[in-house]
Amino acid sequence: MAGEPKRRHSKARKRVRRAAIKQALPPLVTCKNCGKLTLPHIVCGNCGFYQGKAVSKERVKVTKA
Repeated sequence: MAGEPKRRHSKARKRVRRAAIKQALPPLVTCKNCGKLTLPHIVCGNCGFYQGKAVSKERVKVTKA
């Protein structure tokens, strides 16, 4: 059988413990085509290039006239 805690942990103690658990920022690399920061091994969302080659079509913004 598992042991039970003798005393309740306060809200402050719980929050201090959880404040140390943080997500790390993902590693970012610069796109060779446009220079924007992107995730490594993923097609650039800005220009659609991957390793210097066009993989997907560039996004075109549609504006109402």
